[in-house]
Amino acid sequence: MTASTKRMIRGHAAGGSTLTVSAGLARGLIELAVSRGARRDALLEASGIRLAELTDQDNRILLARYIALMRAGKELSHDPALALHFGEINDLSDISVVGLIGNASANMLEALEQLNRYGRLVVEFAGPKDRFLLTRKQGKLWLVDARDSPNEFPELTESTFARMVCTPRRFGIDNWAEEIHVTHSAPSYRSEYDRVLGVPVTFDTEWNAIRANEAALSHPIAREPHYAFGILARHADTLLANLESSRSVRGEVERLLISMLHTGDVGIDAVANRMSVSRQTLFRKLKAEGTTFEHTLDDLRHMLAVEYLDGKKVSVNETAYLLGFSEPAAFSHAFKRWTGRSPRHRT
Repeated sequence: MTASTKRMIRGHAAGGSTLTVSAGLARGLIELAVSRGARRDALLEASGIRLAELTDQDNRILLARYIALMRAGKELSHDPALALHFGEINDLSDISVVGLIGNASANMLEALEQLNRYGRLVVEFAGPKDRFLLTRKQGKLWLVDARDSPNEFPELTESTFARMVCTPRRFGIDNWAEEIHVTHSAPSYRSEYDRVLGVPVTFDTEWNAIRANEAALSHPIAREPHYAFGILARHADTLLANLESSRSVRGEVERLLISMLHTGDVGIDAVANRMSVSRQTLFRKLKAEGTTFEHTLDDLRHMLAVEYLDGKKVSVNETAYLLGFSEPAAFSHAFKRWTGRSPRHRT
């Protein structure tokens, strides 16, 4: 087993693949991709997201599935800049209470503070408690995206920064962002950065950050009455408490499976033992959530296989090991069942 494979096991076991996004965010991305020519059923199949999961915008979708959705959306809509366009067009208030709270904030600075407070309701991330930090460098004020390993999903940087730059323009705030730095390399659609963001962008830098016009941070917003702010905040506090304290049984099973897959011992008895419940209890709890252990395991393996191979981080043989298959041939057979293609044709 290579060092990179060991790091990947540790990373997934630490919970990176149990991070989630709001169903509203995923639904918004699907709608945009469909409007640009992608087929809805193909997007759902490629991401492993079920249509029923999208009915309530506050439901949670695994971040890994959202990443798969973004990548499929770019391919199926023939829009490599889909993430930029999502941030440009999508109004966060249409998909999350977090956007409504931003609209009800007194000014830009308060809106940014609330984004830190409630942002995990939209996208959970690996990193410090506050995703966005205000810091000074050479006398200039920068808003820094402090999440870990941003280049593993640069599309999140694109959509976030595009939304943060474009949304205030709807409030008449055109000049709060003066310059942008990103850690990823310039893509083939570099010109879209200039059109969408409208400010100088530097690639391959040490951080993901927006240089702020300090005067613009005090620009008033308050598009909703002040009393609405309190109502919305209380609702968001409830959602945040639920997110932090409650996970679905399926999510807990997936979290445990991620740390166990490479051992090959991934039967329902082993997982039930880890959860300190009986096999029958685990079966009933999963059934109540509309799934089974076998479906959860198979679905997780499918999702991780696509993530590993699309990211070109590990070989087909290493992927088979990571997913707990007894031999590469068994993994290849499963991959063909999932996708209709050989895993070697995917890399």
